[in-house]
Amino acid sequence: MTGKPRRSRMKRQATGKRLDLTPRDLAIFELLERYRYLRSTFIHAFVGGASETRFKERLGDLYHEGGYLNRPEQQWETAHSRYLPAAYENSDRAREVLAAHGKPAEPCPHMPYGASGAGRQFVHSLMICEALASIELQTIGRPDVRFVPWPEILAKAPEKTRRSVLPLRLSVPCPSLSQRDTRIPSRGQVIPDAVFGLEYLVGASTYYRFFALEADRGTMPIIRTGVGQSAFLAKLSIYEDLLAAGGHRSHLGIPNLLVLTVTASESRKRHIMSALSKRSGDSAPFLFSAVGQKRPGADGCGFEALSGVPWQRVGHASLDIFEAKP
Repeated sequence: MTGKPRRSRMKRQATGKRLDLTPRDLAIFELLERYRYLRSTFIHAFVGGASETRFKERLGDLYHEGGYLNRPEQQWETAHSRYLPAAYENSDRAREVLAAHGKPAEPCPHMPYGASGAGRQFVHSLMICEALASIELQTIGRPDVRFVPWPEILAKAPEKTRRSVLPLRLSVPCPSLSQRDTRIPSRGQVIPDAVFGLEYLVGASTYYRFFALEADRGTMPIIRTGVGQSAFLAKLSIYEDLLAAGGHRSHLGIPNLLVLTVTASESRKRHIMSALSKRSGDSAPFLFSAVGQKRPGADGCGFEALSGVPWQRVGHASLDIFEAKP
């Protein structure tokens, strides 16, 4: 006796099965509206039940039968894609359902819809989403740490930032000549891949850390000698200027900002940290972690490395961002 034929992972194959949407389906749609792209393992970690297999079957039904979810075609172009859990995003139909339930679509500004948005750089966008989701998952169920999402930060930012078309674009303030530190020239602007915060409960008190996330796939040179050429170390220099001039306070209204860099390999992380160690600036705000590469057939995508492991710094002790005290 043979079982049901396997449906294609890459193309919809409806069987006419009736779908009645459940509260958990709506939770899936809301989650994907916040993150844009997530693999099935991440979606299950956030909203799934006891059986991951049954949960993946439900995601398959929402893709094949209902057309509520999409499986971005770009994922099949990556190496070992057939061994990895499928990545999903909402379709227009899912967003219509959310709107009907009074939850209109509000995608994050760094994950816009349309041809000029995340679809052109899918692998990088997926890396951002999974790194951020990995961090948020570590706070679920913890009474002492709360994940602070971007919309909450933006809601408390200065009015000029809230009205901005690009609210994540951080500019280095230009102080008066009497206030300027001549060692810190203004070098322009930087747009983090994501911004979030962590709220810590210590006794009866709360305090916060805020973070800019940079997902580094290794496609940008670490150092370039040419003036005006993009390089990862130059991006960190802009962050250094921004922090020294208080740009995080004036633009976002937050008291502090740490820069988390997630690299796609351990060697890439070491090379960036080595280059940073040769500079004279303060490296304390820059934290690094590598997600590594998963072997073919492994269930997961390497982001387990962000779970419970302190982030490394140059010239300073490593920092567990989930601990209330540095």
